[in-house]
Amino acid sequence: MGHREIPDDYLEGYADILTEASATGRRLRRDELESRRLLGERAAENGQGLRGLIVDHLSATRTLWTRLPAAPGPESGAAGVRATATAVLTAAEQAIDAFAEGYERAQKLAVRKEEAARREFIDDLLYGRSDLGRLSERAERFGLRLARAHAVAVAAGPEPYDDAHPVVRRVEGVLNARFGERHILLTTKDGRLVCVAPGDQDDVLRFFGKQAYAATDGGRVAVGRPHPGAGGVVHSYEEALGALDLAERMALDSPVLHAADLLVFPVLTRDRQAMADLVRSTLGPLREARGGAVPLLETLAAYFDAGCVAAEAARRLSLSVRALTYRLERIHRLTGADPAEPMHRYTLQTAVIGARLLDWPSREL
Repeated sequence: MGHREIPDDYLEGYADILTEASATGRRLRRDELESRRLLGERAAENGQGLRGLIVDHLSATRTLWTRLPAAPGPESGAAGVRATATAVLTAAEQAIDAFAEGYERAQKLAVRKEEAARREFIDDLLYGRSDLGRLSERAERFGLRLARAHAVAVAAGPEPYDDAHPVVRRVEGVLNARFGERHILLTTKDGRLVCVAPGDQDDVLRFFGKQAYAATDGGRVAVGRPHPGAGGVVHSYEEALGALDLAERMALDSPVLHAADLLVFPVLTRDRQAMADLVRSTLGPLREARGGAVPLLETLAAYFDAGCVAAEAARRLSLSVRALTYRLERIHRLTGADPAEPMHRYTLQTAVIGARLLDWPSREL
């Protein structure tokens, strides 16, 4: 085993402490303990390994042992040797413990600073609040190369998640095991899991979606489209959040949603006033039905979701086919639009989508 040079900078005063302990039998003073802690902090800040530093202290103790004076006292012979050994080993234990405490204190502070820097970067990345050039420079430190296109996936579960949550650790573990050193960032934001990956690596986000859905016990995952540059990450993230919100309002049952597949909905709501007019004029008469508009609106939604197959729609609503048919006829009489007629069907279906998006009839338009 090769000889390791003892770094005197981190053993400063150690020999004096042991010598005095051997001569007097006393324990370390408060200022001596603090000096050991400060040396431990310095060693951690300079990237020294704690294990090697402890070995250095023990080696220094062994080297000094033969030169240490015996403590004065009534003991002599073997008893005196034992007293001296006890005093020296107690001093060494105190000194090394204080040194390790300072080392760990510096490490914890460094970890907190790193976590704060990472959180600040993530906030800036997802909200686009920082200078894009500086943001790109900082991104390298966290494994992202913002010059290329990126896509963002967001997973929402039944409870909020932070970076220390077991669900996050589980997903992070399987991602690292599967994809290793790829440029992927997994984090949390506002209680949701967020995965940022290169836009040309669909397999990463597909795998994340599958794992996050399982880990969150049936949560929902949305994937934004790839966009270039630092601003592209914000854009993709907002698309994913929009898809989650849309899935909630539209009662979409797919566990993994892709913003690219939902582009028709922003188009439909781009002119909100026109959509509100369509909902009021087409579906407004349903309010006159016994029980109000909601049961008939749910009937239309189930009918369209089932591909206009009456038997399947009835099954989804736990109705008989006859009862479903009666409801469709009632809708036809009230609105003047026949769900079975293609042109009317398109108008009704668009109005039903609008009602979901605008939260009608719960909210007045």
